[in-house]
Amino acid sequence: MKAVVIGCGRVGSSVAKALVRHGWDVVAIDENEDALTRLGEDWKGGFLVGHGMDVELLREAGADEAEAAVVATNGDNTNIVVGQVLEKRFDIGCVVVRILDPARAELYSTLGLRIVCPTSSAISVLIEAARSCEIRPERATA
Repeated sequence: MKAVVIGCGRVGSSVAKALVRHGWDVVAIDENEDALTRLGEDWKGGFLVGHGMDVELLREAGADEAEAAVVATNGDNTNIVVGQVLEKRFDIGCVVVRILDPARAELYSTLGLRIVCPTSSAISVLIEAARSCEIRPERATA
């Protein structure tokens, strides 16, 4: 299985390393060459320096043959556009896009993109954690 990971920060690099551990052939792309250090010295995948909206760079990364792509740069707009390019132009069936803005994430998920919104996930988990706390009786009446 082949995957392209665009954005090699904490999230993208962790996804790329996990996919390689599971036997995937992965090429990571980041604008910053120093991002390669996040992948570690034993990185067995590919790494290209450049912008994820560069169609020729995506082609060089193997997007034409990829079964999956993960887009996790630090910009929601970039992630949305790159995700759509990978899905439509390269016909990748599994494109997962990280979007931080919950409203934007909801909109684009209704348009068919596979969205992960860590902000929405964190809000849900935090609300549930607060609601499940045991409240001391002396606090509940104050």
